[in-house]
Amino acid sequence: MSRRVAVLGPGAVGGSLAVRLSNAGMHAICVAHPEAAGLIALAGLVVESPEGTLTSRPEVVERLQKPVDLLLVTVKAPALDDAVSRVEPEAVARGVVIPLLNGLEHMETLRARFGERVAAGSISHFQAYRAGRVQIVEATSSPVITIASDTLSRAEVEAAADILRQARLDVRVGQDERRVLWHKLARIAALAAATSASGRTVGELRKDPEWRPRLDSAIAEACAVAEADGVALRPAAQWAIIEEMADETTTSAARDVAAGRRSELDAILGGVLRTAERLGVPTPALDDLAVAAGLR
Repeated sequence: MSRRVAVLGPGAVGGSLAVRLSNAGMHAICVAHPEAAGLIALAGLVVESPEGTLTSRPEVVERLQKPVDLLLVTVKAPALDDAVSRVEPEAVARGVVIPLLNGLEHMETLRARFGERVAAGSISHFQAYRAGRVQIVEATSSPVITIASDTLSRAEVEAAADILRQARLDVRVGQDERRVLWHKLARIAALAAATSASGRTVGELRKDPEWRPRLDSAIAEACAVAEADGVALRPAAQWAIIEEMADETTTSAARDVAAGRRSELDAILGGVLRTAERLGVPTPALDDLAVAAGLR
């Protein structure tokens, strides 16, 4: 009997995961708003990646009511409140909810709806975008997904990880929720703001004599906030990851800002700044980036 995996928000990232899971023999279910649901039901999804082309016609629903083993939440932060209302808590009462959002504060929203069934999740080393209404292009190879839970047992988290690994995804089980969230947030807060404010790629920012030191200070501050929140991170380790990114890499926040769409900047950088204020950590470089990106 195949595992039932639902994807809430089958955009670029969610759609890509739904196709991978479906092709691995899972019963993939896309939970989408009416327009997107109609398109996917009619034409399916197509993923173009460095590994080739994958297609799928997953089940599509506007509301998730039947039980699933795993729910991946892949909407962006501004759409989260509306999205979670389309999933009945009973549908995940025996499953695991894994959000793949950037930031910290979405965990409160999800726990209010789904209780202890929520684990923290992070997706990295991955860039995908919509090239058409049902066509997704992956600019990188298979992503790295890290999950951890302070409320579920280790066995439950490992079982959820194994479901994803069947789709040939690199899935790692972390030590605790905050570490999983901060490990990516410490760099993406600065990168999202800088790419949004400048319109430049990561490669251009790395080489720019003005922007690189601004990023350096901002990442150091984000690591200081993480440490005050109980997670020790080294700025040098964050930079090692940034140095490995392709020159043309940008952020989804920057693409949304450039297109005039609602972005995740408040959830990403705003979440770090609110945590810094609560913990009494000074963040002048991050404050400057927030102004440059139009967040303040």
